[in-house]
Amino acid sequence: MLVAATVAQHGMAGLILATFLSGLMMAAAGVLRLGAFIKFIPYPVTVGFTAGIAVIIFASQIREIFGLTLDHEPGELVEKIPALWDARASLTPAAVGVALVTVAVILGLRRWRPRWPGMLIAVAVAAIATALLALPVQTIGTRFGGIPSSLPAPRLPPLSAEAIVAVLPAAISFSLLGAIESLLSAVVADGMTGRRHRSNCELVAQGAANIGSSLFGGFCVTGTIARTATNVRAGAHGPVAGMLHAAFLLLFMLVAAPLASYIPLAALAGVLAVVAWNMIEKSAIAILVRSGWGEGTVLGATFFLTIFRDLTEAIVVGFALGSVLFIHRMSRAIEVEADGVFVGRDEADTAHPRGDYDEEQAQSPDVVVYRITGALFFGAAASIGSVLDRIQDTHKALIVDVSAVPFLDSTGANMIEGLAHKAQKQGVALWLTGASREIRRVLSAHGLEPPRVHHARAVDEAVAQLREANAIGQEPNLKM
Repeated sequence: MLVAATVAQHGMAGLILATFLSGLMMAAAGVLRLGAFIKFIPYPVTVGFTAGIAVIIFASQIREIFGLTLDHEPGELVEKIPALWDARASLTPAAVGVALVTVAVILGLRRWRPRWPGMLIAVAVAAIATALLALPVQTIGTRFGGIPSSLPAPRLPPLSAEAIVAVLPAAISFSLLGAIESLLSAVVADGMTGRRHRSNCELVAQGAANIGSSLFGGFCVTGTIARTATNVRAGAHGPVAGMLHAAFLLLFMLVAAPLASYIPLAALAGVLAVVAWNMIEKSAIAILVRSGWGEGTVLGATFFLTIFRDLTEAIVVGFALGSVLFIHRMSRAIEVEADGVFVGRDEADTAHPRGDYDEEQAQSPDVVVYRITGALFFGAAASIGSVLDRIQDTHKALIVDVSAVPFLDSTGANMIEGLAHKAQKQGVALWLTGASREIRRVLSAHGLEPPRVHHARAVDEAVAQLREANAIGQEPNLKM
């Protein structure tokens, strides 16, 4: 989809330049160790854009499946469908038959002979049938004149500031999609083989491959999940299988290129129709839709933007929606529990008879404890701050227990700083307990250190020091 759009807008020279630039970008991303960040692409985004690409691939083959004649086929789906409908009178029954036979052979071999190369056999059967029966269908030879059987001499694509600026969006799209697709393929291979890939090394290698492809007049290359999984299922255990794949392709080009002229385009369209159907992860879509409105929204937005707008825009919007959804859920996951210290329960039953009054276990009205559970970050700071701001000057000490807070960002620390300022203004002693070393570092950077804020390892220790200071009025004896 991206290749066709780039050729339509910038020509073959622009496509080759975009491929060269995308290779440089991917290699640079690997050198800068940015490969690990690709894993943060939300799953609904990958499912959505993959399904969207599948729809576009199928739509691009409707013309060949039905053997339609068009002077110009629009690239945009909204314009393509009416144009195809207007050309319905030129439908070629032979092309429809070839496409259906191709699909039938692929599906039949997949069911009864799954280890056989079904797509290759189907294309060969269609080509032989077309030649023997002299079917009136378009072939690679009649449409394009055949496939070259030799490689061109390597050379750099024409470089200029204007050309680079013009194809830069396409190069970024190639880089983004290529990195995502390649690293997803590597993850799939890891799950099937038990090995672990090196994401940054993969990006450098993909960058080198794209640079090499552009030097020989080729376009962007990437690892693909379908071929990777097929390779592993066929018994591949390492990268040598991929090298042999490349060697076989070169051999086919040098030896069998003349035979490719007889391949009917309807057969290739049938193959791509099967590929498009397989690309749509039906079970994953059903699971995501059932998972809730959030995943469904991210999936739908990515899917429809891929079809009707642009793949890069779809990924960016999908990633942004997924991030907002994550922030929303994290902000709701945090909890604040308010309590007094050491509440003595005035209850009795046969198992627990009423005991004597113990002053050490009585609830102190001068001290209130807030226990925060969850990540205290910018998404949750506002709601937590509104709870903690309800300090009354009737309390003499406020203990905020952060032992269950795994992460604190600058916004959360700023919220606590505002709380400390309010507490100091009202004469309330503020204690922070259970802070980890990393959280203490963030707090210290915001000036949340004694005497503004007191620290203790646990609530019990803070209460003990408050009592030792005679229930407020004296500066607590800091023991940390």
